Amino acid sequence: MDLDRVKRIAASVLKVGIQRVWFNPDETDRIKEVMTKDDVRELVKEGIIKKRKLQSQSRVRARKLKEKKAKGRKRGRGKRKGTKKVRAKEKRSWVRRVRAQRRMLKELKEKNPKAVGKIGYSKLYRMIKGNYFKGKKYLKAYVEGKKEAK
Repeated sequence: MDLDRVKRIAASVLKVGIQRVWFNPDETDRIKEVMTKDDVRELVKEGIIKKRKLQSQSRVRARKLKEKKAKGRKRGRGKRKGTKKVRAKEKRSWVRRVRAQRRMLKELKEKNPKAVGKIGYSKLYRMIKGNYFKGKKYLKAYVEGKKEAK
């Protein structure tokens, strides 16, 4: 039988398109002798006729880009689509800031208990929660400034 016909039959047996059917080039004589679908099934079992893998999109460039972004590249102004608030969620940044300030307050209490004691640890803690300080530096200045005043 003609190879094109065999390919069409093999495609229906394998349930793929004609493009995805592969013939072993060394066994073309045996493939030409095929007459029925059962014969084709036999050749599939033997591995003379196979189904080609689907061609997938290459991820090489994507991986390279991800690597560069991990290093901090490709994040300039021209690449930004959203606003500052969208790109860095305000709540996340607030939580980060508050946790840092609470750690700082703990350190200040250990190092300089008198200065913290005069203002009151719990009062400072509530001030941090109330978003009174911009950052750790401001908290430290507030505690040390109060200490010098009294």
